[in-house]
Amino acid sequence: MQVIYNGICHLGEALEGATKVFVVCDSSYPFLNIKHDIENMGKPYVLFSDFTPNPVYEDVCKGIELFHITKCDSILAVGGGSAIDVAKCIKLAVLAKEGNATLIPPLVSKCVECDGAKMPFIAIPTTAGTGSESTHNAVMYFEGAKQTVTNDGVLPDYAILEPSVLKTLPLYQKKCTMMDALCQGIESWWSVNSTEESNEYSRKTIELIMGNWYKYIFENDDEAAAQIMLAANYGGKAINITATTAAHAFSYKITSLYKLPHGHAVAVGLPEIWEYMIANMNKCIDSRGRDYLSDIFVEISAAMGCNSPKDAIAMFRQMMDEMKLVNPVAVNRDEELKVLSTSVNSVRLKNNPVRIGETTAYSLYEKIVH
Repeated sequence: MQVIYNGICHLGEALEGATKVFVVCDSSYPFLNIKHDIENMGKPYVLFSDFTPNPVYEDVCKGIELFHITKCDSILAVGGGSAIDVAKCIKLAVLAKEGNATLIPPLVSKCVECDGAKMPFIAIPTTAGTGSESTHNAVMYFEGAKQTVTNDGVLPDYAILEPSVLKTLPLYQKKCTMMDALCQGIESWWSVNSTEESNEYSRKTIELIMGNWYKYIFENDDEAAAQIMLAANYGGKAINITATTAAHAFSYKITSLYKLPHGHAVAVGLPEIWEYMIANMNKCIDSRGRDYLSDIFVEISAAMGCNSPKDAIAMFRQMMDEMKLVNPVAVNRDEELKVLSTSVNSVRLKNNPVRIGETTAYSLYEKIVH
């Protein structure tokens, strides 16, 4: 069972029993207000930050090698989703008997044995978006292809939520990461894999974001930041149960083609996909049925403070407009739409409650890409 601590003051408790700490951190680390706390944690440590924002297999291998050389016995990840994902990959490769091969095809799609209890793992997120600190998933790239690494053994034992780290985040990054969290909350709720537990996490995610987003983005309010960080954590817990759906499936190629950050790429697609699903309930593939899904759409809308799904979609678009998060603009539209519609992540689409085929994907991208 994962332990959530509120505040960097709990770092010592989380590290109890560790003798040498492998600190995985991203480029934001030198500027963090908690850098002093980490450097004075009272344990010998080794820093590893030699990876790109979209980490590749070779980056992870450098971390694995350094972990072995320095004989560390625990991992502390400090950063955004990429840093935490790299730390997860390192832990899996170090503990699994298959080693580095667990991270690449064909083993990456299998659940290899990994006893996570053998290596304490603490995650301190420095953005409020992916909720990666509370999921058993990680993303990295191998030979240009995105790989999702999934294993219960890489779920951090401890997550430390310290909202003060959000204070100095660039504004655009705050917007993108927050919208990723909101999309995760919404998608998890309508996922075919949703449960009562995941729905409650989704509700908390959405309600906290809707109640605090404006102060967080436009006023840099401390209490709002704490609530948004908590929301992102709930969003991570929700998708850890359900996985994401069509909006995420559509986003990956948008990011690679138009260089939109992940959260921005997900958010431009979600209202179009939601609108399509409402108009095509006859294509519902959730075993719980159309009436169930219709009720879920109403519940999501209520959590957003809206009277109907139509109003909720309008509210979502209004938020995007106020934050000036615009849709991507094509250069060679016909060619790009073909690439996009044939590159949708099929695994994520299987979690979507309404069937979306390639022809439908093309028509949706026509609305998403301007």
